[in-house]
Amino acid sequence: MRAVIQRVSRGWVRVEDQEMRPINAGLVVLIGVGKDDDQSDACYLADKILNLRIFPNEEGKFDLSVTDLRGDLLVVSQFTLYGDCRKGRRPSFTDAAPPDNALPLFEKVVEYLRASGLNVVTGEFQTMMEVGIVNDGPVTILLDSKKAF
Repeated sequence: MRAVIQRVSRGWVRVEDQEMRPINAGLVVLIGVGKDDDQSDACYLADKILNLRIFPNEEGKFDLSVTDLRGDLLVVSQFTLYGDCRKGRRPSFTDAAPPDNALPLFEKVVEYLRASGLNVVTGEFQTMMEVGIVNDGPVTILLDSKKAF
């Protein structure tokens, strides 16, 4: 699984014509599921998201996690994180998991995140969405569960 994690002062997602689903300070997390991913990847990613120390302490050093701060999480599925642009001009998505495999793993990450007690807001799987991000820093981190070891 892959994730783009952005530290934000606020964010939101709007699914089609529905009302915005906002968050306050915390993280916006875009998640892509690969064709070879399984539940261990979901667990790894959720643990990293919750415990990644990318918020400043009193001295301004990265030392606090979203869990430490009780921040909000906005989690959006994004299969395009598996876009391969090495050949030609159109991305290939052959490494992305098919929707029937991706949805349960995406939902597993969200389940793990919600178990932390933090406020977790999501988009809707396989739906066109608008995502608003007010980067704080900016701080943007890339994670890939297959590069964990």
